[in-house]
Amino acid sequence: MASDDAGAEEEGERLLDGLRVDEARPERPVLLDEQGEPLRTWQENYPYREKMRRKTYERRKRFLQIELLKLQKTVREQGQRIVVVCEGRDAAGKGGTIKRFTERLNPRGARVVALDKPTEREAGQWYFQRYVAQLPSAGEIVFFDRSWYNRAGVEPVMGFCTPQEHRQFLQQAPLFEKMLTDDGIVLIKFWLSVSQAEQRTRFAIRQVDPVRQWKLSPTDLASLDLWDAYTKAKVEMFRATDTVHAPWSVIKFNDKRRGRLEAIRHLLLRMDYEAKDKDAVGEADPLIIGPADTLLEAGEDPTDLSPSRIAHYEQGPGQHP
Repeated sequence: MASDDAGAEEEGERLLDGLRVDEARPERPVLLDEQGEPLRTWQENYPYREKMRRKTYERRKRFLQIELLKLQKTVREQGQRIVVVCEGRDAAGKGGTIKRFTERLNPRGARVVALDKPTEREAGQWYFQRYVAQLPSAGEIVFFDRSWYNRAGVEPVMGFCTPQEHRQFLQQAPLFEKMLTDDGIVLIKFWLSVSQAEQRTRFAIRQVDPVRQWKLSPTDLASLDLWDAYTKAKVEMFRATDTVHAPWSVIKFNDKRRGRLEAIRHLLLRMDYEAKDKDAVGEADPLIIGPADTLLEAGEDPTDLSPSRIAHYEQGPGQHP
């Protein structure tokens, strides 16, 4: 155990090589480069040169959250069932995004699922079984902070499942999701995309920020040198599971504020609900959100991924197949 702790500490120090913390902002750590300038790794492979200002973000978020409450009312009254899956690399912003979805919703009709590693009993069950138990009942919205897609990313890359189990998952997942959507469940799948340099910066901030250190796990540190392996696993996942009945929506998340707003907006655009204010919802930003093969990460090629789902975004709300 001691050696594991020492290894983790060594990896944490490697995150901070050549960097230091802006001591003028102890309440919210900002990393500085060797020249003393704030890191701007978020600009890597990102279409905007400036982050969204907090005042703008908070105002737009409020309007969208009011619309979410209208949606929740309709979901409850009509007995609808919604599943929102948030996936992405470590430190992409999954938990924070779900928090912004749910922070104004009635908790009686909105639930967050963030399962720990399987128990011994669960490990002996059909892989999807413990996720089935968490699906929504009538009138409920369920958000999965990671989901059954653990078996498409973390597990095969870290050796937590066998190659056969991984292949079987890629075969069964589209069938499983077809069963859900055929039964009337609305399934939204987000992939939160973060660049390699920005991921490393977020890990480093977690290393120095006492209130965020709990987020930096040994698995996170181990992923530092596994970027390409995770990319390969992600491409395989999209090829197998980016389907007409359950497409992936990729969101560029180097700027978390823009990303969170686009995630909320996408759900609102997808659904019809009472007293919908189309001006408040707005339109999707195609530079930030789109089908899997239109918003690529560095090193990816369109031919790596499944056929374009861009027609889904052109159809508009309520017309998704």
